[in-house]
Amino acid sequence: MGDDLGDDWWEQKGNSGKGVKYVPRDMPSPHKHFQNRLKAPSSLEMSLFIEGTVDSPVGEESEEPEKQPTEQASPREKKGKKRKSVIETPVPVKKKTALKSQTECFMAQEKKEDEGEKKPKKKRKKKKKTITDVLATSDPKPGSPVDLQSLVLEHFKDKRSVIELEELKLQESCFVRSNDLTHSLSSYLKEICPKWAKVQKQHTEKSSVVLLIVCSAALRVIELIKQLTTFKGEAKVLKLFAKHIKVEEQVKLLQTRVTHIGVGTPGRLSALIEKEGLTLPPLRFLVLDWNWRDQKLRRMVDVPEVKGDLLKLLDMGILKGCREGKVKVGLF
Repeated sequence: MGDDLGDDWWEQKGNSGKGVKYVPRDMPSPHKHFQNRLKAPSSLEMSLFIEGTVDSPVGEESEEPEKQPTEQASPREKKGKKRKSVIETPVPVKKKTALKSQTECFMAQEKKEDEGEKKPKKKRKKKKKTITDVLATSDPKPGSPVDLQSLVLEHFKDKRSVIELEELKLQESCFVRSNDLTHSLSSYLKEICPKWAKVQKQHTEKSSVVLLIVCSAALRVIELIKQLTTFKGEAKVLKLFAKHIKVEEQVKLLQTRVTHIGVGTPGRLSALIEKEGLTLPPLRFLVLDWNWRDQKLRRMVDVPEVKGDLLKLLDMGILKGCREGKVKVGLF
């Protein structure tokens, strides 16, 4: 068998026959194989290996045989593989913050829904009732001397002293019977002034009137003048309001002729008294259109401007004439 293989195939080591070890000549020694594998690659080789341009960090001289599946990789190869996998595999984005924000939004929405369910429905605000609404649902009541008295004291309580307020109080004798909402103007005047014909003849002074009727608007003035036809007789009536008539023209009319009855608004009557176009000493009866209501169901004293002008008119000498017993006040 040795002759068939040849003498060069086997190499004898050692002089004695004991411990003889035969190694094939052409097979490289295992020491050389491990030396080549453990040879440290250069930095250039390592960089090329990491970039993937070369298959192995070992040079051409250290060509490896194909790796067996049972063969273990060297620590350097493991390190290279790890670094390569780190470079190639993308780093996953952390989604913790996004998940937190989503959960927070979801929780906030749930809380809002719970609050919305717990909150009661808003009640509609009730509209404030106006004078028109109140009066439309209530029965009209006729005015009385107490109403006028309280109105005067309420208006002047912050402007006058205690002594002056006492002087503003009127006795019951200053008033005539009030309208109980059953009379027309003519029937009411006949009741409070039964001797009108005699009073009318006795009045001869200009720039004055014997009977003064005060109402809130010009249209109401014209309406009341029409209602005086059965009462006035031969008496002269003058309309005294500001609409389309200048103060100077009314002053001239009062100064040129004797007027028995004046019907007007409180603002224009106050202006005529200030300009001395109308004097108050001959006045005997003052009738206030107290119970009449306009389209909004407001009385004369419910309109702030008219109310202010009326109280100003009363304070210009009419209340003084009432205390002296010269003027009688009636609420129509």
